[in-house]
Amino acid sequence: MLHEIAKNRYLYLLTVPGIVFLIVFNYLPMVGLYLSFVDYNPMAGLYGMKSEFVGLSNFEFFFGSGDWVAITFNTLYLNALFIVTGLAVQMFMAIGLNEVAGNRFKKLAQSFMFLPNFLSWTVVSIFSIAVFSTDTGVVNAVLTALGLEPINFYQDASKWPLILVLLKLWKGVGFGTVIYLATLAGMDQEMFEAAKIDGASRFQSILYLTLPMLKTTTILLLILSVGGIFYGDFGMIFALIGDNPLLRPTTDVIDTYVYRALRMNNDIGMSSAVGLFQAFVGFILVVSVNGITRKIEKDSALF
Repeated sequence: MLHEIAKNRYLYLLTVPGIVFLIVFNYLPMVGLYLSFVDYNPMAGLYGMKSEFVGLSNFEFFFGSGDWVAITFNTLYLNALFIVTGLAVQMFMAIGLNEVAGNRFKKLAQSFMFLPNFLSWTVVSIFSIAVFSTDTGVVNAVLTALGLEPINFYQDASKWPLILVLLKLWKGVGFGTVIYLATLAGMDQEMFEAAKIDGASRFQSILYLTLPMLKTTTILLLILSVGGIFYGDFGMIFALIGDNPLLRPTTDVIDTYVYRALRMNNDIGMSSAVGLFQAFVGFILVVSVNGITRKIEKDSALF
């Protein structure tokens, strides 16, 4: 091993900034997990004057509340919708763009698809108000013009899972499509030429060649996405929903709940405990999904 490092020392030297970044921003902060088990006092410090060790008491504020089941369900349900619809639409868009013959149209379409990714959720929330507002929203203006009853979106929680999915797709589908397009660009085009000579239609080529070759990329993205399935997109949901209590039955996720608890109770230990719970369950899910993938198809597993 030392001989290999010495031989390719300059190549390994290029990895040093990435390794340092990983250690500083991913591993050193793990020391803060200790906060989950203490009654943290900022004045006393973590290790100096010793904040009081309270064991698992910090976890009780979340699991002892009657809302934790509904909140956990909302987190899993919304993230599952985001993952499934995101991967499906990204794959569909990538295949569609790949089949387009004109490069100019393809580049223009990619640019328009990728643009929303650079918008913050705060900006998107302004758009959503313009679209879904009861009095001045575009949707209700159309419904009124058609003689239909307007919908009060900001008082009807049942409508928001669909709205969140649509906004998530609009904002993020372009970024995910680029990953699939990169995979498609690396495919051996001779197979498609051979299929065309054998009389295969475009649809058959997509069904029997393109989709199977995208399977590994899809599984990899799925495994990576599952790792964060217990983390609600706080930036999106808080920007779009805010503190509206009427919409919490279907939109309140773990992250927004913890934020409210931290803001009201100012208890860092409790918030850290929930963060540890999310990280632990995410780790278990990644290992489980990867293990299932390895048993079904070993080459598609992440590790």
